[in-house]
Amino acid sequence: MRVSSPSHDGSAAPDLRLQQLEQWLAGLFGARDFVVTTASADASFRRYFRVSRQGQTWIAMDAPPGKEDMGPYIRVSAMLVDVGVNAPKVLHRDDANGFLLNTDLGSRTYLADLDAGADAERLYRDAIDALVAIQARAGQHAAQLPPYDDALLRREMGLFPEWFCGKHLGLQLSEAELVGIARTFDTLVAEVLQQPRVFVHRDYHSRNLMVTDGVSHDKGGHGANPGILDFQDAVLGPVTYDLVSLLRDSYVQWPIERIHAWIKYFRDTAQRSGVDVGANPAQFQRWFDLMGLQRQLKVLGIFARLYHRDGKSGYLKDLPRTLSYVRQVVKNYSDLEFLATFIEQRIVPAMAKL
Repeated sequence: MRVSSPSHDGSAAPDLRLQQLEQWLAGLFGARDFVVTTASADASFRRYFRVSRQGQTWIAMDAPPGKEDMGPYIRVSAMLVDVGVNAPKVLHRDDANGFLLNTDLGSRTYLADLDAGADAERLYRDAIDALVAIQARAGQHAAQLPPYDDALLRREMGLFPEWFCGKHLGLQLSEAELVGIARTFDTLVAEVLQQPRVFVHRDYHSRNLMVTDGVSHDKGGHGANPGILDFQDAVLGPVTYDLVSLLRDSYVQWPIERIHAWIKYFRDTAQRSGVDVGANPAQFQRWFDLMGLQRQLKVLGIFARLYHRDGKSGYLKDLPRTLSYVRQVVKNYSDLEFLATFIEQRIVPAMAKL
């Protein structure tokens, strides 16, 4: 059964990709006794549809060939299932046309449940337990992933001066400011690259974690919660990256004291599982803070680019929260003094004018 879906320009033109997907599904099921509804779309060309048939549901991915590569998604899905966490399993694939059919982990995101008053302590401990399980068990798998290297770290941070400072805030940066930003990037890269290397999801946060109590396809590994989505960009990288994505989330914010308690829970759990978390809590906190700063500078640039280049305004409301994390960190480290001054004297006033 076809469900109409608007084209990317907002018109009601026929969705040829959706029609093609439905033809593929009809071949799999041997009938057209199913319903297809939009599940979600992300910042790429990928789209997700929920397929319902005879009381069961699945998630179909539409990844147009030439625009999206399904290979990383398929490989990382298999890795996560193999280490025993709750990730979607790929059931059927059509590589030539860019379609996948996956198990369905439901529609309850962490963010939605937290907004509705869910028990944050339980949800975050579940998320940390799953994260440690991945880091502890995925060693051989992680070694096959692309490295989170110097070039990638710098390319991500480069979005901050280009898209956030320049395009979004309209700032003309002086040569001295550009040099100061570049030196800050040097500091962050050096700090990040000395951390122990593990499997890194890269977007381990409240919009990509699902509340899946009792909805698990795991056979004897980690518990059902959380369901883990949007993992196709996984890399081999710093031990703190996914933790900081979770705890300094651009979509939900927690008191510093609570974040520190969750950091301690992660360190204790990781150490018991054999994950290298550094020599002492102070070193780990610095790793966490500077890793978070690298990520948050990237995110500021990405959110600005999504608006100015791609016409996606929904992320603008999350810029102040993301910037607040930057301001928290830079004031605590003497080697970030330039960035602290730049943020307060140039960024904060420019944001106030928007």
